[in-house]
Amino acid sequence: MKPLPPSSKIVLRILGRGGAMTHKDIVNKTHCSPRTVRFALKRLKEHELIIEKMNMRDMRQILYLSRSIPLQKSPMAGSVSGS
Repeated sequence: MKPLPPSSKIVLRILGRGGAMTHKDIVNKTHCSPRTVRFALKRLKEHELIIEKMNMRDMRQILYLSRSIPLQKSPMAGSVSGS
């Protein structure tokens, strides 16, 4: 795989600090263009460094999360031990 571009590293850092965000939130936090953020998110997905999740408040939007942030447990998810 190709190395991550600088924009992807910035987006990953922002997601790691800020938790789940929409595309628009990421654009506002990074001050990058929407196209640059889309490209960065695409690269991060290819490297399996982020997760896409539907926004339950607005199903038209996708939330992006860093894989390093633990997801909330849902009744459908299996249990994960932490040791």
